[in-house]
Amino acid sequence: MGYDEIHVENLEIFANHGVFPEETRLGQKFLISLVMYVDSRPAGRSDCLEQSVHYGEVSSFMTNYMKQNTFKLIEAAAEHLAEELLLQYPLLKGVTLELKKPWAPVGLPLETVSVKITRFWHTAYLGLGSNMGDKAGYLNMAIQSLDQIRGCRVQKVSSFLVTKPYGGVEQDDFLNACLMLQTFLPPQELLDRMYEIEQAAHRERIIRWGPRTLDLDILMYDDLVLETDDLIIPHVEMHLRDFVLKPLREIAPNKRHPLLNKTISQLAKEICED
Repeated sequence: MGYDEIHVENLEIFANHGVFPEETRLGQKFLISLVMYVDSRPAGRSDCLEQSVHYGEVSSFMTNYMKQNTFKLIEAAAEHLAEELLLQYPLLKGVTLELKKPWAPVGLPLETVSVKITRFWHTAYLGLGSNMGDKAGYLNMAIQSLDQIRGCRVQKVSSFLVTKPYGGVEQDDFLNACLMLQTFLPPQELLDRMYEIEQAAHRERIIRWGPRTLDLDILMYDDLVLETDDLIIPHVEMHLRDFVLKPLREIAPNKRHPLLNKTISQLAKEICED
């Protein structure tokens, strides 16, 4: 669905950002234009400010943030400011932010240089598994660690499910779960953070489908279809695995697989006994 928009145009700020020492020492003028993507209907029906995003407060927040922090690149200033806005204002679904630098020191006649970025909250579904040591402890550690990542919020967690090993390697039973994650990290960055959590659990990738202290997988990310050298979304075998579909059905029964166009409940019914 499309979102409603609140616009702030050309907010003028004097701040200290730039590659050259004189830019950070003396400061210069910047202009910010912001589009805030929201659901404005609750505020429109109630006429209540608490149900909307206060553009005056947002303008003050951006002004203070730009004055209190220093970045060499306007790309970095824009990225950090967009993230802070998403973290600070829960009603924001996303933002488009353009940071303009009218006095860019390039020695040529130009009106302005700018960077324009769009950042949104996304919904990812992750699979978790462990079959070594304190299995529940590893899963709980992973859930807590994911929730503590900047730009990640754990929304729902399934119950833990005991399952038989997959792939024909003789090993202990697994404990599996799924969770729903709200995140503004792009898929590759999210995957990198997940690898770090696995490493913190002393995960070793020695035998495919072999025993592991902790296994984390991105199952779906919005309705994205993606294939890179080390990441395929949706997960290529998720629709064949009952230890994925059973816990995922608990938290997202009506979520549709973006390629198969079937709900998780439908996929689970095809392969699960219960």
